[in-house]
Formats: sequence, structure tokens, C-alpha cells
Amino acid sequence: MVEKNKIIKICRNLDVVWIVIIIILTTGCSKEESLKLDSTIVVIDDAVQEENSTIENIAAIYRDGYEDGNTMDQLERMQWIIDKLGENGYVAVDNENQIDITHTEQVIKFCEAVDTKQTANIMIIVLLNKQGFKKLDLQTKEGTVYITSGYYEYNKGGYVQNKSTVQFQADLWQYTQEGYLLFEGRYLLDEKYVLMLSDVSEHMALRVLPLDKKCRELNRRYILPIGYKQNNLFLSNWSENDFGELNFYDLFDVMYPMRYQQPMPYVADENLQIGAIYQIPQNIFEEVLLTYFNIDTVILQSKTNYLPESRTYEYKPRGFYEAECSNIPYPEVVAYTENQDGTITLIVHAIYANENTAKAYSHKTVIRPNDDGSFQYVSNQILSPQEEYNLWWHIERLTDKEWEAIYENKYEGVAQ
Repeated sequence: MVEKNKIIKICRNLDVVWIVIIIILTTGCSKEESLKLDSTIVVIDDAVQEENSTIENIAAIYRDGYEDGNTMDQLERMQWIIDKLGENGYVAVDNENQIDITHTEQVIKFCEAVDTKQTANIMIIVLLNKQGFKKLDLQTKEGTVYITSGYYEYNKGGYVQNKSTVQFQADLWQYTQEGYLLFEGRYLLDEKYVLMLSDVSEHMALRVLPLDKKCRELNRRYILPIGYKQNNLFLSNWSENDFGELNFYDLFDVMYPMRYQQPMPYVADENLQIGAIYQIPQNIFEEVLLTYFNIDTVILQSKTNYLPESRTYEYKPRGFYEAECSNIPYPEVVAYTENQDGTITLIVHAIYANENTAKAYSHKTVIRPNDDGSFQYVSNQILSPQEEYNLWWHIERLTDKEWEAIYENKYEGVAQ
């Protein structure tokens, strides 16, 4: 528990730092009060940042993508915008690499220039999820890469606003065998604006090589909805013959919205110092989990706190002391095999930009699609060597003893 609390405290402190930084960058400052990074690098306020023709072109494409009456979902919208940017000659991709980058050859050519210590430059537009993007202007000379990173927001009034621009040298630059471009750089902020912070890191992981469309579809349907946040479905070894250390409470959390298409109703108390205990009816708890697992109810009950007298499952939602870091890896299916028994085997890599890796670890997950469109998870196997398998961001749910020690008599029982 001591180590867990240390990690949680560190993560919370980092999140607070980022909140402070975001406030500084979005509040803006006068021309005379630009945030100085060093003698040559400056964060530029949007009031002095001129909208050049590139930004105007991007704004026009955004306007078309977000025009009234447009029925595209977010992924379709981002695909449309990236395609249009590509048609206009821009290198463009989304920040979660769900869409193939445009003009791959330009990026590869730039990477080759870095390796051969030639002089070259390239601009990459990286779409963010919430109507914003980054404009990365990269220059290389004698093997060193210099980056100007501008963060822009688009509003439905049709305007693109520069929220901040920073310049830095790439401390890490790598084009991986998986086809990813990874880079990291640091820039200093004036102590006057951020206390006790010497510098800020910017990490980027961009898939350069195209990914098989079927792999993307399988990832979106079976892996991304679960992911690596607050559950261990893809973080541990298990099968239908031995469910191992799977935490079915965490899986109930993430699978309830999948099953019922509505938010999880069994939530923690608003007062972080009070624990909540629910008694969830057997039919609801089991319906969720038996939808996605072929598991005997006797086994499920043995791995949870089942109350036979009331035919309910005792359930304690994750609370303040079980929070994980906000920056975690995301999954990417890189290969698949359709098996003779109707199952599908997926090979998955965990992409972790903040750790500068396109394969924090890898796993093999087997899925059983059903004729009615439903599916079940069959097994998961960790493929990475033990020494490379570091899940430092993951926080296990509290045990009953740990929960009681923290909340003592400060909890509420909620019958359902």
C-alpha cells in the first residue's frame, strides 16, 4: 500500500502541474510578458501569432467538417478532415493514431535526412480529439532535430486560435521497426510563472507506416472499449480454463456501459472520505459479465463477494485511493488470425508515448464472435519478456482489509 500511495501521489502531483501549465498557456499574456524559455525560445501569445495561409486553409477544412447538419461521428469527421488535409498537400494524422497518416513518403524522407545528417524540414498536422490540432514544424541539421509545436483550437464560429507555441530540440528521436516516429523534447518555463518546475516534456508517437484496415476494425470493436485503464483484462494471463487474477469488479465497471449503452450507476460517494457499498442484484451483475465471458456462475461467485441469502453481489466502487495516472498506454492490433473454431487471435501492442515506446508490452488476445453480433473474450497471454513487462501506471483495487483500514466506519451501504 505504501508504494501504491507513493505512485498515486506522484501522479496526482503531475496532473496538478499540467493543470497549472494549461491555465498559463490558455490564459495568455501581453507581448511584453511572453513566457521566456531561454535566451532564444519563447512561448508566443495568440495575440501576436499571425494566422498564415496554412492556418487559414486548415480553418476552412475544419469549417467544412463541422458545418451544421453534418451527421458524421467524431472518428468519421477526423478521417474526413485528414483526407482533405492530405488532398491539399499536408502531412496529417490524429494524435491517437486511429487514422493512417497522409504523405507517408515525406515523413520517411525526413527521417532519412536526420540519419544522414542532411538539412531538411517538414510540417505535420496532428488532430486532437476535441476540435483542436498541433502544427509541428520540424527542421533537421547535422543530425539534430528542432521542433516548433503550435497548439490551435477551432471553434464553431469558424475561427482557429493559437493557444500556445513552443520551440525545443529533440532530446530523443527514433523511427522504430514497428513504423512509429517517436520524439521527446523539453522546454523551460520561467520560475515566475510556474513554481518549482524546471522544465516541461513534450512526447509524441506517430504511426508513419499504414496499418491494415481490418486490424483497426478489430481493435475498435474488441480491444479499445476495454483498454488498459483500471482493469487487468489485457494485463494478465488467463483463459476460460483458468481465469487467473482477473478482477471481475473492474470488468463489471467497464462492461456495464458496453452492455446497456448507459453510464455505470454504481459510483463512488461524492465525499472522498466515505466509502460506498452496493448490493447489486444477481441477475444484473451476472448478465453483464456472462455476456462477455463463458464462465460458470459458481466460479464467478467464488471470485467475488456473493451474498446467497439476498442473491446479490457486494460491490465497492473504486475511490480516491485507487485512482490511476491519467497518462497510460493505448492498444493497437497489429496482426490477427481467424481460427478454424470461429475464434480470432489478436496480436496487440501497447503504445505509450509518454514512455517513448511503440511497444510498452505486447499480448495475444483471443475473441469469440457470435452469429448475433455479440462476442466473448476467450483468453489473454502476455508476450513480452518479464523484464520488459512494467505496468507501473496500474493500481489494483483495494482488498477488503485495505478498504476497511482506510474507511473504517465511514461508509454507506446502498441496497439495489
